Amino acid sequence: MSAQERLADALYGAGWGTVKKLPEPVAVRLGRTIADLAWKRRGKGVLRLEGNYARVVSDAGPERLAELSRAGMRSYLRYWMESFRLPAWSPERIASGFDPKDLHHLTDGMAAGKGVVLALPHLANWDLAGAWVTTKLGIPFTTVAERLKPETLYDRFVAYREGLGMEVLPHSGGSAFGTLARRLRDGGLVCLVADRDLSASGVEVGFFGERARMPAGPALLAQQTGARLLPVTLWYDDSPVMRGRVHPPVEVPGSGTRAEKTSVMTQALADAFATGIADHPEDWHMLQRLWLRDLDPARDPAAAPGQDREGTP
Repeated sequence: MSAQERLADALYGAGWGTVKKLPEPVAVRLGRTIADLAWKRRGKGVLRLEGNYARVVSDAGPERLAELSRAGMRSYLRYWMESFRLPAWSPERIASGFDPKDLHHLTDGMAAGKGVVLALPHLANWDLAGAWVTTKLGIPFTTVAERLKPETLYDRFVAYREGLGMEVLPHSGGSAFGTLARRLRDGGLVCLVADRDLSASGVEVGFFGERARMPAGPALLAQQTGARLLPVTLWYDDSPVMRGRVHPPVEVPGSGTRAEKTSVMTQALADAFATGIADHPEDWHMLQRLWLRDLDPARDPAAAPGQDREGTP
């Protein structure tokens, strides 16, 4: 284990060990202080965040982008402060911490008995939404996590999410898709963060006027199992309660090859994600390269494979 990996593991361990013990107002202030310090440093993540926001809010000038990135870092640290504290929240606090609209799309889908795939972008706090589903609705679900280094850090995240009632599968290894399909055929629920392709073999989509690549998994699972595919978007307001919306189902096209159907469905997901992100850009925690123009090594050698890996799940 490298020194950098040991440091990352220690920092996350300290977060779960210390932050969860803080009174909530103290944790909120701490998160905002850290966010503002990180924003003032103008590091790689903040600059990337501003570059991504420039696509979402295309008419924003430098001052507006700076405002957005500051708000975005505060939202990002709110996510982390909440996540570090979630294991210590009571069931009542979790149940009152999220207020989704159009929940009937999920409950109707589960009642149909064919399984449901929820697909989300990196908006607000997807871990809180998951904990709400397992706690408030009493519905267990299966998800996938990127296998991080060091292995001890990955284990921390798995234990954290399993403690919230989630079944967590590793992204790598090739067996996750089959397990997810089995859960859906049994009428279960699968939740996937799906706005950034980690495999470099995803589906090209139009996203805020440019080409990006998003994972094919949600669309393929829906096709293969008959499960209902539902986009979900989340956002924060000025209250302690996170808001959200379950969007209408993405239908499987009636004709076309599997690849053509997957392309159409993934574009529909991207369009739903774009709606939520455009409404609340500051809650989109995308501090990594996403658009193909940024990922093309010929145009940006710093984006060659192995660079700009996602540092947090």
